[in-house]
Amino acid sequence: AGLVGADRLTTVSPTYAEELMRPEFGMGLDGVMRARRDRLSGILNGIDEAVWDPRADPALLAPYGDIEGKAAAKAALRQELGLPEAAGPLCVVVSRLTEQKGLDLLIEALPTLLARGGQLAVLGSGEGWMEDAFRRAAEAGGVVARIGYDEGLSHRIIAGGDAILVPSRFEPCGLTQLYGLRYGTVPVVALTGGLADTVINASPAALAAGVATGLQFHPVTADALRGALARVCGLFADRPAWARLVANAMRQPVGWGPSAKLYARLYRDAAPAR
Repeated sequence: AGLVGADRLTTVSPTYAEELMRPEFGMGLDGVMRARRDRLSGILNGIDEAVWDPRADPALLAPYGDIEGKAAAKAALRQELGLPEAAGPLCVVVSRLTEQKGLDLLIEALPTLLARGGQLAVLGSGEGWMEDAFRRAAEAGGVVARIGYDEGLSHRIIAGGDAILVPSRFEPCGLTQLYGLRYGTVPVVALTGGLADTVINASPAALAAGVATGLQFHPVTADALRGALARVCGLFADRPAWARLVANAMRQPVGWGPSAKLYARLYRDAAPAR
């Protein structure tokens, strides 16, 4: 009744607004969404740029504003987590550990990252079998799994990681990739919802144009994620290319300013004439 009777319908990203009109995402309401497409908008979420600011984050031992400072945050995180130096990228996850977040796919794809010298730090909790799987991976080496949640540690993990992994099966907007962009931690995301709208894929064309901010993969499968992890390792080995990717990420707008203007316009349009 709400969907049928509302003056306007909104969700938290343009791509998710489109996805809601498909059977695989609409959960039986896709027909209603299609019928009301002229009233449906998708406006991205933003993040609190004062709380999430690598230059003034009280959770960090050494706040930073560029890639050189980020190296110190990575060294501090490795020391805190007991991770040794490694040739490949330090990938991080801060998430609920659920299949919706695609982290079962990461468990399958993890050997690809580790075989290329990469490491993984996980902070989160969720489905018991998934928590156990990450604990077992940590026992084998190259992985740290902190089961639970720690606000300060979440900031340090995002600051100290090279890449943040968000392989969600669906994601209306997502905030984790926005935190990653803000902190120069390259997002590796599934091509869905707000993840598709906020990350510029490191395709050959985007790399050549100097505009890439992260990596996207599709379909949302373990094989596609393996390919994305291999791409991350290859880009990380190209230090100039990686530095450009990090710098682009940190310049990406992630605050509420642009979205607030869109909401204000939406409310003005929806208001009855006076």
